[in-house]
Amino acid sequence: MKSTCKLFQIDRQSVGFIKFIFEAYDGLAVITTRDPFAAKISLSIPPGSEPDVERLMDDLKKNMMIRAIDE
Repeated sequence: MKSTCKLFQIDRQSVGFIKFIFEAYDGLAVITTRDPFAAKISLSIPPGSEPDVERLMDDLKKNMMIRAIDE
């Protein structure tokens, strides 16, 4: 099974915060900063974790700008 990769544009000030959030949820997803100046990140999500990541991102969207983007 392959991991799912999703791309997001976020606030530049939020990159570190989101990275720490995903590190706290060990194994939920791996975050990679694709473009630090444009604040584009990718999430590599293991099979079965997609609903949890989606719920977490929806919750984070309530307090910061997070927008899904196409590659």
